[in-house]
Amino acid sequence: MRTPIRSGGLLVGLCLWATSASAQGEVWVCEDPVTGGKTYHNIQANSKGCKKLEGGNVTTVPAAKAGPRAAAAPSGASKGDGDKQRARDTDRKQIFQDELAAEQKKLDQLKKEYNGGEPERQGDERNFQKYQERVQRMKEDIERTESNIKNLQRELQRLG
Repeated sequence: MRTPIRSGGLLVGLCLWATSASAQGEVWVCEDPVTGGKTYHNIQANSKGCKKLEGGNVTTVPAAKAGPRAAAAPSGASKGDGDKQRARDTDRKQIFQDELAAEQKKLDQLKKEYNGGEPERQGDERNFQKYQERVQRMKEDIERTESNIKNLQRELQRLG
């Protein structure tokens, strides 16, 4: 009878060794040219402004979960940043309003063609099944467009 090899200790040791080896790897620090913020990576990023961090051991700490305060402007943010953000918000709101108007126009056209579930038959629809399939597609298009309109309205309400 064979005796099983107890490799649990060896396996744990190999895992610890592999983990410690990867923790000793290179660390790259990259500075954002616009905001001046720094990010740290374990691989070289493909952007300018990244430098290999030289020195001793590096300790990593998991990032904190982002909460409602995480998006707050830094204490050194200037008034100009707020103006830029308001301009972006205004542009975003205008884009949503334009999309909403286009979707409403599309919905009006779809409903007109749908004709209450009885659109006119086309020349190539001699087979009643083809007609029913087209009516079903029209109904689905109307439902999808109505859903798009509701989502756009909700987003516009959220923007205020």
